[in-house]
Amino acid sequence: MSTGARASAPGQRFAATAPRAVLSRALAVPLVAALVAVLPAAVATQPGPGPHDAAYWLQSATCAYSGTRLAAMVLTAHRRLIQGAFWLFCYIAMGIAPLAQTVLDSTPTPVVGPRADTVLASALVLAGLVAFDVGALLARHRPPLRSRMHEHHRPAAVVRPRRLYALCVLALAGSGLLIARLDGPGVFFSNRQEISETLGGTEAASQAGSAFLRGFGTVPALLALLFLTRWLVVSRAARRRPLVPVLWLVMLALNTVVNNPVSNPRYWFLTVLFSLLFTAFPRSPVMYRAALATGVAVALVVFPFADRFRYEEGTDRPRQATDSLLEPLTMKDYDQSGMLANTVTFVESGEGHSYGHQLAGTALFFVPRSVWDGKPHDPGTRVGTWMGMPYPNLSSPLWAELWLDFGPLGMALGFAAVGYGAARADRRYARRTAEEAAAGPRPSRRRDRAGPGNVAAVAVPLVAGYSFILLRGSLLQAMGRVAIAVLCLLFVTSFRQDRQDRQDPRDRQDRPLRRDRRPAPRRAGPLQGPGRGRERAEPDRAR
Repeated sequence: MSTGARASAPGQRFAATAPRAVLSRALAVPLVAALVAVLPAAVATQPGPGPHDAAYWLQSATCAYSGTRLAAMVLTAHRRLIQGAFWLFCYIAMGIAPLAQTVLDSTPTPVVGPRADTVLASALVLAGLVAFDVGALLARHRPPLRSRMHEHHRPAAVVRPRRLYALCVLALAGSGLLIARLDGPGVFFSNRQEISETLGGTEAASQAGSAFLRGFGTVPALLALLFLTRWLVVSRAARRRPLVPVLWLVMLALNTVVNNPVSNPRYWFLTVLFSLLFTAFPRSPVMYRAALATGVAVALVVFPFADRFRYEEGTDRPRQATDSLLEPLTMKDYDQSGMLANTVTFVESGEGHSYGHQLAGTALFFVPRSVWDGKPHDPGTRVGTWMGMPYPNLSSPLWAELWLDFGPLGMALGFAAVGYGAARADRRYARRTAEEAAAGPRPSRRRDRAGPGNVAAVAVPLVAGYSFILLRGSLLQAMGRVAIAVLCLLFVTSFRQDRQDRQDPRDRQDRPLRRDRRPAPRRAGPLQGPGRGRERAEPDRAR
């Protein structure tokens, strides 16, 4: 009977996975064609005064390369959250949008350097993408045996319920302080300009103080919601306890106020949306593919028009108006390629490379300028001030950050390191979620004691969502929320294991409660020799 059950298992497994495979094959050809050929060709053939020079062809190659990699991320059987978010950003912000700006000869930020700097910037973008893929390929090689054995015996980082409850209290305190400073929750549903002015008027220290207050009021609330969501997804006992669903509803209402898309940057709302979707559906290929596939349409259609919530009516920044359908791609949301070209011009104008000075200022962002006189500003502000822009708070993509610090070779090595880390994090996330799914349902007491489970199941979706901000830049402005998130994760993380968790759960379920300590009878085997086996067999025949 067991043989029949084993024989039917492969058939059941094939029946369960066959529709997904057929769906992937059905979507493969049109998706790859749309991302690699149709959409770039539709943009490239639009009428416009832009020149078809080397920058034009390099940007077309970037669209084809990033579109191919994005289609591979969507159609793969393994969910690669961070790599998928990376290729989604690169395809839109560093591929389609720069190509549209070249065709229309219209950029959201003026490019002050010669055309040769734009060509070099386009080549740097393509080189960074290739270096990222090289790093991801290097991550596929397994580590040495000693490292694998050490990782196998190392306890996993988990979240305990008591620490999660404390994080919920911290989130309520931080968000409550932010709401009190803004005189109630009504300001969160107006616009970002009013919130910035209110925080600037009530916060006398500096912009760093207001940024810390805003980060402390938004990040703990998001993390608490993610961990509670994870706990409800993996634990039946948590869903039966009234406290956990009530806390989840409280955190959901709190995030609706402090992390809504009206009063927050759109890239931060993408972080909230992506991390919540990937946490609630950790092993759903449909949700993963839908998030990446629809992300293209959202970035091209919805994202640019959401800028109306940023400023009050009549105070918008001037834009260059055109009659083309590609006009939304020439807005300030997609100024990364132009700012990279301006950074190249800024370096070649005499400023030179900083050789790690800018990165040191990013890592030591918490050091006040009164202590560090030569602390660098973020690259977007430096380049914008050098350009004479009235709004020097401009973006600084990761390409510009690495180029400003280390030049072309350092930029390539940096993207290879980013690709390696992203691939390793995606593999760890897939392994941890698969292990928890393979363990099956557990008793209620153990699940209550274990809490939401592994930290990587929440940290990796959060990094995947926040990677849009890190790639857009600048890193110095993004480090505030990164530091608060790291502190919250360290606060809730525990490496201690219960006595039952130190054993293999599969062995524990099949192991009897009381062991039979009587020695097993010795049996004659081929290694005992013909004499001993014959001597033991003869008394048995006599009996």
